[in-house]
Amino acid sequence: MARGAVEWGRGGGGSKFCCSFKRITVVVCCVNLVAALLVLRTFYTSFSLVSSSDPFSVDQLERIQESIRVRRDAEPVDLVRAVRKLRKDLLKEEKRVLKLPQPVKQKLANEILQKLQSVKDNNVTEQREEIIPGRPLPPECHAETHTDYDGSAVRWGLTHHQESAADCCQACLDQAKNAKPGEMKCNIWVYCPSEFGCYSPDIYKHKHQECWLKQAEKPRLNFKDEYSESYRNNHPNAPVVVPWISGIVGA
Repeated sequence: MARGAVEWGRGGGGSKFCCSFKRITVVVCCVNLVAALLVLRTFYTSFSLVSSSDPFSVDQLERIQESIRVRRDAEPVDLVRAVRKLRKDLLKEEKRVLKLPQPVKQKLANEILQKLQSVKDNNVTEQREEIIPGRPLPPECHAETHTDYDGSAVRWGLTHHQESAADCCQACLDQAKNAKPGEMKCNIWVYCPSEFGCYSPDIYKHKHQECWLKQAEKPRLNFKDEYSESYRNNHPNAPVVVPWISGIVGA
């Protein structure tokens, strides 16, 4: 039995087995090689497809760069610079306006409000009287809006305030009625109805509700309705419309 096995190993059966093993090995190697080639071919094909569909190919990148260059060349550089300069100037102007002194701001605000109050609707056929804050003025006050009368001060308005024009007029009537012999009697009252104060060509800051009691044998107007353009040119702080309301009593 052992001898037969030895003989078989030395004989043709062993050679056939070795040949079969070598063939199997070669076949497996060939299969692996073919598989590797197929994988490489797949990678190459995928890379080629991606490269061909790439939106940023060399040619297209050159076209994009050329488009950017053309757009830059066509950009209105001078216009852009002018707009930037104008924007800077506007910002400077805005800052300058914000830094204006309070009296100038008050004058501008007062002028705007007075302009709005003085605007009349062109379609209105009947002229309406201007609304005066406070209680109604009695007829004997002879109130005149946007009017400033001159006269000697019977009562200094800087320290004499009244709630309304009617109260200021009444103060004038009371002063004239109760004046002692030899004392000046009030026959002119001048009142500031504006919440922003009233302009006057002197060194004082005239505030809301100032009530001046004056006396003049022959009352004379200081200003009426509007300050003239020539006057405003010489007095830059003057508004367009006269802010005071006045009246002559006891005439």
